[in-house]
Amino acid sequence: MTIEQHIEELRAELRSAVDMDERRQIEGELVLAQAEREVIWAEQDGRVSAEPPF
Repeated sequence: MTIEQHIEELRAELRSAVDMDERRQIEGELVLAQAEREVIWAEQDGRVSAEPPF
């Protein structure tokens, strides 16, 4: 599964979630997945290095 697919699945889950606790959990997972996607894009664009700093 790609990160894009994961994000879309989380969005779908969020749309159907009715319990507030479940919504908060899904929202948190969605934020993390979107941040992970941003890091992937930054590494691909060369804005950040995938190499460890040491």
